[in-house]
Amino acid sequence: MATAHIMASGMCGIRTAGDLVAWMQLTRQMKIDAAKQYVAEKLKIDVADLCNEDVMQNVRKKLDIGNICAAADGVKGITAKSRIADLLDISINSVNLFKSKLNAPLN
Repeated sequence: MATAHIMASGMCGIRTAGDLVAWMQLTRQMKIDAAKQYVAEKLKIDVADLCNEDVMQNVRKKLDIGNICAAADGVKGITAKSRIADLLDISINSVNLFKSKLNAPLN
C-alpha cells in the first residue's frame, strides 16, 4: 500500500517530486507543506517548481535520482532509491538490505 500511495499522491509521482514528498510524509510523518518545503530545500529549487515536470526532469537528471523516462545511462531501481535515501537523509529498508548484502562475506 505504501508504494501505491507514493506513486499516486501529490504531484504525479516520479514525473515530478510526488514520490519524494510522499517519502517524507511516510518516513518522517511530515504534513504535506513541511514535506514539500524539505524536499525543495534538498533539491535547491522553489516549492512551486516541485510540480513542474520540465524543471523536475532536469533536476532528476542532474542529481541522477531516477526519471520515469530514464535513458539507458539514467539510474533505475535500487540505485535510484539509494541516491534518494542519501539525498533526503532517510532510511529505506530495501536499500539497507541491499547494502548489507554487499558487505556480506562470499561463501
